[in-house]
Amino acid sequence: MKFIVNSTTLLRHLSLIDGVVVSKPIIPILNNFLFDIKNGELKISSTDLETTMTTGIKVDAKEDVSIAIPSKTTLDLLKTLADQPLAFSINTEKGAVEIKYDSGRFKLTAQKGDEFPKNPVVEDGKKFTVPSKVLQKAITKTVFATSNDELRLNLTGVLVQLSSSDLTFVATDANRLVRYNRVDVKPGVEDSFILPKKALNLLKSALPNDDTEVTIEFNRSNAHFSTTDLSLICRLIDEKYPDYKAVIPTENPNLLTMDRNEFLTSVKRVSITSNKTTHQIRLKIAGSELTISAEDIDFENEAQEKLKCTYAGEDLEIGFNSKYLSEMLNSLDSPEVRLEMSQPNRAGVLRPSAADEGEDILMLVMPMMLNSY
Repeated sequence: MKFIVNSTTLLRHLSLIDGVVVSKPIIPILNNFLFDIKNGELKISSTDLETTMTTGIKVDAKEDVSIAIPSKTTLDLLKTLADQPLAFSINTEKGAVEIKYDSGRFKLTAQKGDEFPKNPVVEDGKKFTVPSKVLQKAITKTVFATSNDELRLNLTGVLVQLSSSDLTFVATDANRLVRYNRVDVKPGVEDSFILPKKALNLLKSALPNDDTEVTIEFNRSNAHFSTTDLSLICRLIDEKYPDYKAVIPTENPNLLTMDRNEFLTSVKRVSITSNKTTHQIRLKIAGSELTISAEDIDFENEAQEKLKCTYAGEDLEIGFNSKYLSEMLNSLDSPEVRLEMSQPNRAGVLRPSAADEGEDILMLVMPMMLNSY
């Protein structure tokens, strides 16, 4: 069986789904891409049994075929080729694939397509749609705040809350929390589920930053994201998410407003001298002046910077993890940010001074106990 496909097009599609492939899979065939051709369309799939991605390309083929082709070798070849047509010859009986190009040929050992795990199907699910750029932004604003602690599996993913009138994404690692809400997306269903981090990062990279409609179908076990030429199915995290609303302080009388980029760059610079374990920095606010400082007693390193700010409230001194604070500031887009605080032992709430229409972003970071200098 033979088919012809453009090398650049094939590389682009394989690169979209290659992130699913793991280096040490449970079963060897998971190191392969599944090439499945029906009616002149090549559907390519990759899976790690938790997440499955599929993409499609129109190809010049007269027969149907299903074959599993080594992912790394195929990608390594495509990355070295100039834009040109590739002629694939497939012998399913011998488990062989030959790829002919302008200056030569490659021969690979393949496996039968029916040995590749079947794509899961979301049955009896609920369905809604969301613009691709909205979904991509929701993932970008939240996924960085998820936990890496496998003992707290519920915190390793992002909570998605649906209602008839809005869509909310929530992520926390117990030290910081991000809530991203869109009132301009109306799912029309009342439900919630937890999406795993790997699937979200794959979606973030693969989705176009435009108004392409993404259809999301889910049940109690899986979620299916699909566009006209991309599909991702992932297993949901079957855990109960903590009551995140309980930790968001409602009264924060001390309000700091300042230039986001100036705040971010100062935090990054000062944190160079912070303790490499705690990453602690100190914010001291008095009148219209913010002093950011850090020290590492073990190495006798310290730094201090003074910045002009707009501040309403009592003089305050509070400690934060500079890594968390800089990641949150970096993920915001607005020219100015507001840091709302109450006491040195209560969480600080970071918000953009202005958000896009229809969206609301809240970021919370827990304080750190300060030592007296």
